[in-house]
Amino acid sequence: MAGEPGPQSDALCELELQAVIGFNGHIPSGLICHPDREHFIYPLGCTIIIQGLNNNTQAFLHGHTNNVSCVAVSRSGCYVASGQVTFMGFKADIILWDYKKRELLARLSLHKGKIEKLAFSPNDLYLVSLGGQDDGSVVVWSIAKRDPICGSPASARSAGNATVLAFSNCRDEVFVSAGNGTIRVWELDLPNRKIRPTECQTGQLKRVITCIMMAEDDSYFYVGTSSGDILKLHMKSKLMSDYGPVKEKFSLGVTALLLLKTGDLVVSTGGGIVALCKGSNYKLIKKIQVQGGVTSLTLRGQGHQFFVGTEESQIYRLNYNEFKEELIATCHNEAIHDIIFPSGTSDLFATCSKNDIRVWHTPENKELLRITIPNMTCHAIDFMRDGKSIISAWNDGKIRAFTPETGRLMYVIDHAHSMGVTAIAATSDCKRIISGGGEGQVRVWEIGQNTRKLEEVLKEHISAVSCIKIKKNNRECVTASIDGTCIIWDIVRFMRNQMILANTLFQCVCYHPEEFQIITSGTDRKIGYWEIFDGSAIRNLEGSLTGSINGMDITSDGTYFVTGGDDHLVKVWDYNEGEVTHVGMGHSGSITRLRICPGNKYIVSVSADGAILRWKYPHSS
Repeated sequence: MAGEPGPQSDALCELELQAVIGFNGHIPSGLICHPDREHFIYPLGCTIIIQGLNNNTQAFLHGHTNNVSCVAVSRSGCYVASGQVTFMGFKADIILWDYKKRELLARLSLHKGKIEKLAFSPNDLYLVSLGGQDDGSVVVWSIAKRDPICGSPASARSAGNATVLAFSNCRDEVFVSAGNGTIRVWELDLPNRKIRPTECQTGQLKRVITCIMMAEDDSYFYVGTSSGDILKLHMKSKLMSDYGPVKEKFSLGVTALLLLKTGDLVVSTGGGIVALCKGSNYKLIKKIQVQGGVTSLTLRGQGHQFFVGTEESQIYRLNYNEFKEELIATCHNEAIHDIIFPSGTSDLFATCSKNDIRVWHTPENKELLRITIPNMTCHAIDFMRDGKSIISAWNDGKIRAFTPETGRLMYVIDHAHSMGVTAIAATSDCKRIISGGGEGQVRVWEIGQNTRKLEEVLKEHISAVSCIKIKKNNRECVTASIDGTCIIWDIVRFMRNQMILANTLFQCVCYHPEEFQIITSGTDRKIGYWEIFDGSAIRNLEGSLTGSINGMDITSDGTYFVTGGDDHLVKVWDYNEGEVTHVGMGHSGSITRLRICPGNKYIVSVSADGAILRWKYPHSS
């Protein structure tokens, strides 16, 4: 029974992407407030998201083939530029975008490996780009011609790598680069197509520069360092005039700087502190603490308001006068392992990741609840049918149950599995939990009012259980494992009914709602239909051209099902025809799980880069 040919992808409809919850907080200065003051721009995987500040509108710039490593916006707001990483020795693209039309203008390829930083000249004449450490060159591009003008090694051989760039505020021909032990002011000589650097002298100080902030009139500029101090350099003499704070340095380094109209500085640190300092003597005026090291600071307008982005993928809004933080956006900053809707409602869903479980409000994409267990990874979650608890499977071998409203811990089953709990499901009468472990055992737990009792241990699988589904009558369940077997169990007599063998690591399994067939998928990229009665194979579809299929879900009437996996695509399939009807492109990491919500309004998919994407369900129910 060979794999049937998959459908041709040229005539496929695209799924409509409604919303993305995600922000890559690890990119320095990745969050940028657009000069129109209505939007901010930030990267997520290979996508750049333009989000409305006051409304929840989102636009997406797709075009990168790998993760975005830096973003820049021109002063006029007409252009956005973004750079990406790529594999060693290959060219990394810079893409120039038209902001108003939201479309790609040009691909600029010269650097290898990674684009470290980008900056626009004040009048949108030039774009300057800095390659990563394997490239080490700085290139000036003409925006009008979309061609390189000239390039040069970014730092002297005796110095370290340059990592940051800033353009002059007044002259289109002058910019500054800095990095590990190097600060250089460059001048562009357009007739000769050359850029000429001048080293800035910092005397005895040896510093690694992490950010640059230019003065409005270009007379001087500030640089922040990984040692936690700020240096002030003069543009004309290229000499350091002063530095500070001398004694109380900022812990974990200065990560971003803003220079306000008053001459004061806003400083952010790797320790999550945002501080307001005097520009003259670097004395602290006010400070606040946010969650996670700060990677981005961006002004809205003249500086009455600014935004902060952190490594933990949180975005805060600060007003200059009150200097109080307001959390406006959150998302996961680690791979998401599971997503689940409560029975009968599409307005809520829960996701789990390393350190936490989060409950989201679907229409507004807002986080309602976060349940944190530090340094532990949650592999799977399920809502009890009565809605009174969320049960979760953790890598420390415990099953934990929480209340969905407050996140209070209700009970813990210790030592549920010896090599971590990897899969979990609850029966519809809420009296039993079935769990699967990293060692391959399937365990049935009886859940009383105040008691949790181990009812039976089913030992057949020899490797981790990846997925568990229970029949509606609670008398049978199916478990998929990465040992290449799916087993259908009788959970009244605790016997094995059927075993399905395939040369694959099974990642997901679903009952057809009429419960006479199951569909499975895994690392062999095939979608298998199997008869429950005797475990025989009915058909085999080619589910994906590249990479494993990690998640699948089927509609309540069984006419359509969805799959997602390492090819980053969400596919909607017709169950009877075995053909793809719609494809959703938007993820930039491997899809780990996906679900169709009750009532078939949305499809929500989650991925290894911490993104949650909500798609409009394409078929009318």
